[in-house]
Amino acid sequence: MRKIVLDTETTGLDPAQGNRIIEIGCVEIIGRKLTGRHYHQYINPERDSEEGALGVHGITTEFLADKPLFAQIAESFLAFIDGAELIIHNAPFDIAFLDSELSRVYGEGFSVAAKNPVTDTLVMAKERHPGQRNNLDALCKRYDVDNSQRDLHGALLDAEILADLYLTMTGGQVSLLAGSQSEGGGRAAGSIRDASIRRIDPAVAARLLVLSATADELSLHEEQLAAIRKKAGHCVWDGEASNASSQGT
Repeated sequence: MRKIVLDTETTGLDPAQGNRIIEIGCVEIIGRKLTGRHYHQYINPERDSEEGALGVHGITTEFLADKPLFAQIAESFLAFIDGAELIIHNAPFDIAFLDSELSRVYGEGFSVAAKNPVTDTLVMAKERHPGQRNNLDALCKRYDVDNSQRDLHGALLDAEILADLYLTMTGGQVSLLAGSQSEGGGRAAGSIRDASIRRIDPAVAARLLVLSATADELSLHEEQLAAIRKKAGHCVWDGEASNASSQGT
């Protein structure tokens, strides 16, 4: 299934108190690979951020003054997540804000979770690491995921970090190659952790030199395998041993 890793930044903690979304960041995963497609949008919330929230994300009212209203980006956002499973850290928080914003546009009672299955990586982390800190920074340290650029919270950067975490936590390897196409407004393409090898442009990757093993290296490899076979007796990964076993030798 197509998956969208999603994060938001907001003016405060509670949409019921009139707080609004000011930034949405989404990263696409298909077949356990980062495709390089993302959705990123800053939004004018028509109000100031609370002091505590401003200290977290650093996105000022002045910066957001010329950004579109949520109603103006709602359609493009829904089109991007259409049919996808949403991967969110502390999902109830983001879903509550999204439902609140979308209800303003499409009518009371709009439910993102009714249209998109949602996986909460915070719940996943708590099940795997009970009694430990399971915020994004703690998980990055635990799973050796690079978050060195995370001085302040940012929806797109946090979504990219969470995508790496999700793929690592669920036992997969982050794809070496990722496309460079994007959707939605937002930061320049060079600002999204593109220094990471996980985000090498395919055009660059195509020029990478591939070195094959030499005959001497292959011979040494076979000698090492023979030594392991002799010491271990039977290796489940060894095709030669498996074939011999199946033939009754």
